[in-house]
Amino acid sequence: MLIRKSERRPERARPANAEAKPPSSGLDRRAFLKRSGVTAGALVAVGEIALHGVRKAEAGPPPPVGAPVTIRKNICTHCSVGCSVVAKVANGVWIGQEPDYDSPINRGSHCCKGAAVRDDVLNERRLRYPVKLVNGQWTQISWEKAIDEIGDKLLDIRQKAGPDSVYWLGSAKFTNEAAYLNRKLAAFWGTNNSDHQARICHSTTVTGVANTWGYGAMTNSYNDIRNAKTILLMGGNPAEAHPVSLQHILEGKELNRANMIVVDPRMTRTAAHATEYVRVRPGTHIATIYGMLWHIFENGWEDKEFLSQRVYGLDEVRKEIAKWPPKEVERVTGLPEAQVKHVAQLFATQKPATLIWAMGQTQFTTGTANVRASCLLLLATGNMGQPGAGANIFRGHTNVQGATDLGLDVTSLPLYYGLAEEAWRHWCRVWEVDYDWMKSRFPDKKLMETPGIPSTRWFDATLLPKNQISQPNPVQAMFIMGHGVNTITRMPEAVKGIEKLELLVVCDPYPTAWSVLSERKNGTYLLPACTSFEMEGSRTNSNRSLQWGEKIVDPVFESKNDYDVMYMFARKFGFADLMFKNIKVENGAISAEDILREINRGGWSTGYCGQSPERLKAHMRNQHKFDLVTLRAPKDDPEVGGEYYGLPWPCWGTPEFKHPGTPILYNTNLPVKEGGGTFRARFGVERVVKRKVIENGQEVEREDHDNLLAEGSYSVGSEIKDGYPEFTLGVLKKLGWDKDLTAQERETIARINPADPDKVSWSTDLSGGIQRVAIEHGCSPYGNAKARMIAWNLPDPVPVHREPIYTPRPDLVADYPTLPDAKQFRVPNIGFSVQKAAVDRAIAKQFPLILSSGRLVEYEGGGEETRSNKWLAELKQHMYVEINPADAAERGIVDGGWVWVTGAENSSRARMKAQVTERVGKGVAWMPFHFAGWYEGADLRAKYPAGADPIVLGESVNTLTTYGYDPATGMQEPKATLCQIRAA
Repeated sequence: MLIRKSERRPERARPANAEAKPPSSGLDRRAFLKRSGVTAGALVAVGEIALHGVRKAEAGPPPPVGAPVTIRKNICTHCSVGCSVVAKVANGVWIGQEPDYDSPINRGSHCCKGAAVRDDVLNERRLRYPVKLVNGQWTQISWEKAIDEIGDKLLDIRQKAGPDSVYWLGSAKFTNEAAYLNRKLAAFWGTNNSDHQARICHSTTVTGVANTWGYGAMTNSYNDIRNAKTILLMGGNPAEAHPVSLQHILEGKELNRANMIVVDPRMTRTAAHATEYVRVRPGTHIATIYGMLWHIFENGWEDKEFLSQRVYGLDEVRKEIAKWPPKEVERVTGLPEAQVKHVAQLFATQKPATLIWAMGQTQFTTGTANVRASCLLLLATGNMGQPGAGANIFRGHTNVQGATDLGLDVTSLPLYYGLAEEAWRHWCRVWEVDYDWMKSRFPDKKLMETPGIPSTRWFDATLLPKNQISQPNPVQAMFIMGHGVNTITRMPEAVKGIEKLELLVVCDPYPTAWSVLSERKNGTYLLPACTSFEMEGSRTNSNRSLQWGEKIVDPVFESKNDYDVMYMFARKFGFADLMFKNIKVENGAISAEDILREINRGGWSTGYCGQSPERLKAHMRNQHKFDLVTLRAPKDDPEVGGEYYGLPWPCWGTPEFKHPGTPILYNTNLPVKEGGGTFRARFGVERVVKRKVIENGQEVEREDHDNLLAEGSYSVGSEIKDGYPEFTLGVLKKLGWDKDLTAQERETIARINPADPDKVSWSTDLSGGIQRVAIEHGCSPYGNAKARMIAWNLPDPVPVHREPIYTPRPDLVADYPTLPDAKQFRVPNIGFSVQKAAVDRAIAKQFPLILSSGRLVEYEGGGEETRSNKWLAELKQHMYVEINPADAAERGIVDGGWVWVTGAENSSRARMKAQVTERVGKGVAWMPFHFAGWYEGADLRAKYPAGADPIVLGESVNTLTTYGYDPATGMQEPKATLCQIRAA
């Protein structure tokens, strides 16, 4: 519960030249801070601060009377809902902000974070100019000098240790265009060590969902939740993490009388709205879902027609589900049979039903398997490909969906093309760069086609012996744009990794914890990036809608936008002319529109090909025309007629083809040309399986050819009344549809593969002709397949419950161990050895509390922006740990008292306040993950550049989090580790 720490009155008609009176001897500290416009409580949390260190933060003078006011729109940076922000600008100054009443997404509402975003631009705690660390002191330098010094050092490291020794860590707060440019920069540099925040939030979602039905994204939309009859949240707290999304959830619940079930270890603010709350042990997601599926199949509640037509692999999954009768489910999860059965019945019979999740499902060593289990539940009940159903996956940062789509991922080039030679040749064609030249940028072809090191393991790639890292040399330099170090687990190792780097470059609007979390004295540079409100470009929200953000004001202080920073470094590296060959550069300024047009030219695989800058800007002008629930504009509108808001991908064909976007993935009830679709045929047309059968009384092995294509299911208007493979020129020829290609389209296809043009596919055809022709005949370009319940290319083809690495139930490890040790993503994953050692050493007895983490409504991500925002800092002034009253009483801990929390590895510890609450059950502790600036009890405020320290500092939960990585993605495991708490 929030407790207001001050009763400050809002300042309304204060004179523009009013000055705070200097403190007199009779004025106490709190009164002084109140008069200075800063709440005292916001600073008490971090200890005493000298009065001369406190500065006023006030708006500038109002514009002259009669000065013209310009209205500009951009997108809130603090979660993935995609709320529009309306800015009032006069004389180049952002003078006022309103939520956008025309937006079909936020409809005139903001959460506290969104309401405060103007301060992100005006904030006096921004990093104002480039600085470097010289003998432990921050020293101002020019941009030109910074580019030269950093560039020379990077080139020197590249020459002596190879391109993979430099790690490019990007951001989910990038625009789509900046994310794409950052991945392109890494490619031209010659490395796949390029990642961003999705690695630690939804990489397991992307892998799990894409390997089930085709694409790794939310299938429906926030707005479509209004159509649901049952809303099941497992592993998400949108009331705090995505507050504006809650209006769609709650209106669905109230107006549609929907069941709202929340499964969570913690009684969250979202759970407070539920019709049923299910408290479950952290790390038992798969066991819970299999318990539900056991009842669904036992009672015949499954959707038999959907399963027979559109789903593959049910028999093997049922064998696993049979292992989870009610008694075993209760033994592992703690959930009683009656409650599991009740929830299963509602989800299977009160349809349509949607399943919502966020990081409470993904951040585990079993993250990919957790996601796949959720997919199985949706498929078994037929809750897919229709309004009110589907996997509504709530992602975190503004553009974490788009940044992932655009290739800030160690496993792929932009738009999920992968890293195989064909993918590289595709993007070299788009970039008009010779493939052999690109290959020469890498140490060898093998590394060019090998996934890089995940952001969760960068410090292991710095600290491990060279012979344990599958690249020529360890990581020696980090170039970070918009990513907080406090969001990654095993912070003690990260500290060691930071200290071992030859070069550390952080480009961010604020000096993040990277700048203070070590004893470095030299070799660190901080470059002031502007915020997303000081640049233009598109963002993709969780439901795949793209929105164009205008530049509200020019970058403040000496900050620069992401495009210009990357251009300056590309120029220093000597490949700017090649990299920006088709992107307009005018007086050093980069055209965001041209970057998006280049994305359109290459983004066929995911349908990022139809959203031109012009179309997106038309949507922002016409927001009021889009329906609140369907997101569709009237068909007779001259600008956006029949289109879905934001042209949610896939938006097929060229922009001229005018595809309306796809609001609901895999919906066969709409023609493909109207936004419908099928499951993607990305896994072939059949699977060869050897099965043992009884023939003539003897067991023999039989080779079966299982059909992977849909049976009797197809999109409305499809000319093929059954399943079909993905389209190539050869498939068009077999159907006789190749005659529909234009001469220009044929010519482009022939240039792509002169030796065998029949192999050119819908995803590599730069003309868009193959997509266009398939759609004109009512077909999905990517084919019409069955969703896979068995993902034979993943470590666990059928999801298997496995205990967390640091489990509170060592008695279950023998039955449910983690996967064996293996080398993954160029470094070893020794989770099995760590789990075994934890059991052997009885760690669960020494650290008996399960530690989990999550979001606060007041802060976002690593918290560097929001904890520096004076309006938000007042709302949450302390880092804290939630502890159950019974556990607190056993330890002599009082509410609001200081405690030491110790972690299960490295003797890690953190000092914070205790919140004694029944929100968490006995044996469970919970912390927010937005804090930094303290480390193991030490206040690091003095180490920030002068005047740029956040208002609120605190310990990071990741000081305490432990080893554990999902084998398919490198995802960390911060949601289920162990700790001990004692009064300080």
